[in-house]
Amino acid sequence: MNSSVRTLIADDHALVRAGLRDALASLPELEIVGEVSNGAELSLALQQLNPDLLVMDVNMPEFEPVVAVKRIRMDYPALKILVVSAYDDQAYVVGLLSAGVNGYHLKDQPLSDLQHAVQRILAGGRWISDPLLDRLVDYQAEREDSSSQLTRRQRELLYLLKLGYNNQKIAWLMELSVKTVENHLTALYRAIGVESRLEANNYANRHPESLSIPERLKNQAREETPAVGALTALVVDDNPRYRSQLAKLLNKACPGSSLYEAENSSEALRLAGRVKPQLAFVDVVLRDEDGIECARRIKSLSPKTRLIMISAYPDREFRRLSLAAGALVFLDKKDIDAATVRQVVADALA
Repeated sequence: MNSSVRTLIADDHALVRAGLRDALASLPELEIVGEVSNGAELSLALQQLNPDLLVMDVNMPEFEPVVAVKRIRMDYPALKILVVSAYDDQAYVVGLLSAGVNGYHLKDQPLSDLQHAVQRILAGGRWISDPLLDRLVDYQAEREDSSSQLTRRQRELLYLLKLGYNNQKIAWLMELSVKTVENHLTALYRAIGVESRLEANNYANRHPESLSIPERLKNQAREETPAVGALTALVVDDNPRYRSQLAKLLNKACPGSSLYEAENSSEALRLAGRVKPQLAFVDVVLRDEDGIECARRIKSLSPKTRLIMISAYPDREFRRLSLAAGALVFLDKKDIDAATVRQVVADALA
């Protein structure tokens, strides 16, 4: 460990900052180089002070927690980040840990634990306050156990979704009305914690044990997805290799399609205004740019474009912001393969 660890404190309450400063002062290896109270001050301090350790509350003015942490992690990969917060929602904590923080400490825990937390992450480990551990384990167990709680009809419905069948065909196969199928879909999505057909299909791929073949299909069950025609698509990503890979998947799913690539917002907006794509795949983080804002502007230029937000850093906050911006769905890059692309195109153009 270095003899002097340059430490920056970020919290919008002066009293809390003073408490953090006093607690950290007992660690001789730390040097407090600055204190800030909002997102704008934090960005400037990171540039000017180049700290080794950031101890911060993420609920500050001018600060979008998950998005900001992603950017900080990209810009300062060696920086150690310890969140000190009163907020203990499991999904929120998981989102920030996935975004790249090294530790999450609850404000109501003893100051000695805060000191242990700092020492742990400076030594290369991670830290989660004890009261959070059981909740996080329970949270993950609930997610993993969701498939065991599905009804027979929900298992059959999930199987038909995996085949790519639309609501009308599902209604015919299950001898139900389309409205009843829609109601069952809503209940299924809630049961497995997803928000769209595509996410349900991804869930089915990860949990084949949750599927059940309907009686009418047992003698003819086969895996298939609906055919789709050519389309015009725009891929916005600052990684040329990934753009090329996704373009190949789109061309394979939709032979003869017109595909366009952009590596930044200005190029994306120029193409969107000119070609009016049917689909636009937009990465949430475009180097120093906000991909979600880029997607909003694409939608304003081409209202009929269906937006698909993609990210290598999947979390609920990104998903919430993406859907609020008008995205049809939010995809984890690691889940995108030929079958997924074919399915999302079919859903988007249905």
